[in-house]
Amino acid sequence: MNNLLKILWTAWFAFGVSQGRVVTVPAGPLIRVEGQSVAIPCSVTDYEGPIEQDFDWLVVRDPQPVQIISTFDTSFTDASLKERVANEDIRIQRLADNKVELRIKEVKVTDSATYRCKTPSTDTQVVGNYEADVEVRVIPNSLVVEPRTPAAVIPEGGSVGLFCNASWDHTLGTQLSVTWSARKGVATLEDLLTFGPDGAVVVTDIAAQRYTSGGLRLDLHRKGTYGLVLTGAIPADQGVYVCTVREWTKEAGGGAWYKLQQKRTDIGHVSVTSTAQSLNVSAQGSTTLNTGDPLTLRCTVGADDYSLLGLEVTWLTDGSRVLASLDRNGVVSNGSGMETAAAGLRRVGDGEFRLVVPAVETSDAGQYFCRVRAWARLSGGGWYQAAEKTSNQVQVLVTHLETDFSVLFSALITPRLPGDPTELECRVTNVTHLRDARFGVSWHHTPAPTHPATTAPRSITIGSLDVNGALTPGPRHRRRLDAGLVAMTREEPLTFKLRILHTGESDMGEYTCSVSTWSPARSGGWEASVDYQTPIFKLAFATKSPTLSVVARRVREATTGGATFEMSCQVMAENLRSPAYSVLIHTQAQVGGPPRRIASLSPESVVRLEDWSEPGRQDSVVLLRTGPNEFSFRLQGVQVSDRGFYSCEVSAWTKQPGETDWTKAVRGESNKVQISFDHTGPSFGISISSDTTSLYPWETAKIECAMSVSGTPPNPDDMVFELRWFLTRLRGSDNPVLLATMDRHGVVKKSPRNDSSDVSLERSGPRSYTLSVYSAQDSDTGEYHCSAAPWIRSPTTGSWSQAPALTSARVFLNVKFALWDSMRLPLLYGVCAAAAMGLLSLLLGLICTRCCCRNTAYTPRPRNKLMELEMD
Repeated sequence: MNNLLKILWTAWFAFGVSQGRVVTVPAGPLIRVEGQSVAIPCSVTDYEGPIEQDFDWLVVRDPQPVQIISTFDTSFTDASLKERVANEDIRIQRLADNKVELRIKEVKVTDSATYRCKTPSTDTQVVGNYEADVEVRVIPNSLVVEPRTPAAVIPEGGSVGLFCNASWDHTLGTQLSVTWSARKGVATLEDLLTFGPDGAVVVTDIAAQRYTSGGLRLDLHRKGTYGLVLTGAIPADQGVYVCTVREWTKEAGGGAWYKLQQKRTDIGHVSVTSTAQSLNVSAQGSTTLNTGDPLTLRCTVGADDYSLLGLEVTWLTDGSRVLASLDRNGVVSNGSGMETAAAGLRRVGDGEFRLVVPAVETSDAGQYFCRVRAWARLSGGGWYQAAEKTSNQVQVLVTHLETDFSVLFSALITPRLPGDPTELECRVTNVTHLRDARFGVSWHHTPAPTHPATTAPRSITIGSLDVNGALTPGPRHRRRLDAGLVAMTREEPLTFKLRILHTGESDMGEYTCSVSTWSPARSGGWEASVDYQTPIFKLAFATKSPTLSVVARRVREATTGGATFEMSCQVMAENLRSPAYSVLIHTQAQVGGPPRRIASLSPESVVRLEDWSEPGRQDSVVLLRTGPNEFSFRLQGVQVSDRGFYSCEVSAWTKQPGETDWTKAVRGESNKVQISFDHTGPSFGISISSDTTSLYPWETAKIECAMSVSGTPPNPDDMVFELRWFLTRLRGSDNPVLLATMDRHGVVKKSPRNDSSDVSLERSGPRSYTLSVYSAQDSDTGEYHCSAAPWIRSPTTGSWSQAPALTSARVFLNVKFALWDSMRLPLLYGVCAAAAMGLLSLLLGLICTRCCCRNTAYTPRPRNKLMELEMD
């Protein structure tokens, strides 16, 4: 159907609408550049008369059109244009019998006008159009293209900018496109990338991968300047680069772009220097050493631009043994290495790499050289090896000498007061013939005796530094060394220092320093060869030792349960500089017994409960500072368990200016204050009973647990119980199962059950509680017992305290299994069902025989027997 409509429409247009002559010229305006040629076609269709038609061209001007040229009349040209027509600057070209073309060789700005194409009539009747107009606009040739000369030589992996400046008259409505091309060697010019018109970017196949990876990018940061930046240059990129600028306009109706003109200019020749050509490698260093001397070798790499290369440097000896390697990311890895010490390799400058061996031995003599591999970065981000070169060889000679030295011990800083720093120095001097040995140091301390009658303390090792500088702390100083409170360092190869940041009383005594030399053992590792111990240095405070005394006194005495106990601790300190105090409250059930930590107060006045975890009494302990040297401790709601002897342990702390950590200077403990009062509280008992000990399934059993109180019972509202019920299925077993609980608030919780039976727990009296087992099953057989924890409220403070829990005896509950009782009802139901089904079967059979199987049609017996026989 659609095709039929198209055919009908075409026929109507051809024979209806298009009847008559039709003269056609291009739709205007036609924009051209001054000095270029222009060709305007004109054709005629649907005409009568001869096949070859004539054409007249005119230019429309005021006051009347000017005749240009004609195919029929040679005298048609106006006098003002005869010279241009004679010089063939303007001519007419026949393209077909019905088509010609007006051509202007070098169009001028004054040629801008409307041009008319006319055809003389050869038709029998005047139908259609005999002329058509087209506008021609001639714009000045304002396009100017100038190159910006790039760098003539760039290193491999570098970048170069290919810029050209283009200027033109923007008001004319035309647009530019810029094409970058390259001519490499004797090859023809190849386009790389085109920008424009209308901002479009077209990349050729030879540059597509480079552009996608970022190796080619546009640089249009300035108006009128068009740049293409080439990064990650390779030797194949060298050649002559050309910039072609084209001026475009769009034909009438917004169609395709029409190229008005183009101008091409050479940007310049670019040469890429390969890395293999510019890379130079050389090795330098010491050649004659003694055993134990450090070996330093330098590998110098020369290149055009180090920033473009990733250098991989490897030091080798004996032709193939790898000592150390540094990859292009700066990661160092050791190869087979030196036998006496690990080789260190690092970059010390652009193109300079240093190999350092701390101490050499005779086996390290030989030829050394470095190998350099240069890696260049691809535009996509990857790397490729651009070159590899090996340096000259350096001959290293090693001689062996004996070692001798002496040690000087000195105190650089001595403390005046506790908390001041101490610094001791042990310096190795007069060293000769160190060879391949190394030094190690150990620091020793002999504490000052606390009393003249006591045995002299033994010397202890603070720590030691081995041949590799690794620290081995002594057992008594490990924590302080790990925390940085004591530091052992090697300031120089021959100088060792011991620093105590905060000197305390325990740091007083005698100090010595032991320096030893270590040489490589034949079987591997190290062995001590020479040991030197310095004389003793005695360390003591410049002023008197700090003292601290603490006095505790009772402020409020607790004479009855529930009362408040308050104790004051007075601190007196001497020879301390701006101390801060920490307080720890101890209690003992009896003098000499194990202490219990109640609460503590830090130097920053932060209170913390230590071994105090009694529920409901977290707020009953109060420890606070009441004065510069006085502290107060209160215990509210005193109970029987709180009786004992209380004391204060106070520690004085100091802090050096600019430091954040406290250092303990001295510690003191007060006298003991006792909490003692008579307590005649009630005593409790518990009993259990059951209404039955044997029952049948599906029956209910009740078990009662009752508490008894003797002595002086408290008010009933001030005493509650917390209950737990247990079941032990095997007699004498110690693995009871928790059935239900009731807390002191009366909240009942039951354990999950898999049986059809259920339990409940309720209060049946002031001090009695009943457990009910409903629909008992065989699994409910076993021993039942209860546990009760009394809670008593203090009448003075109102706080609750828990008395020791009580456990009752066990009651055995037996659930019988009756065979006849369990089968009686099922048998009765079965007999009744069988009898009913039998009677129903008899009734149905009788009904069927009466109604369905009876012959209701009656046939009388014939009287004539002879006839009947005859019939037979």
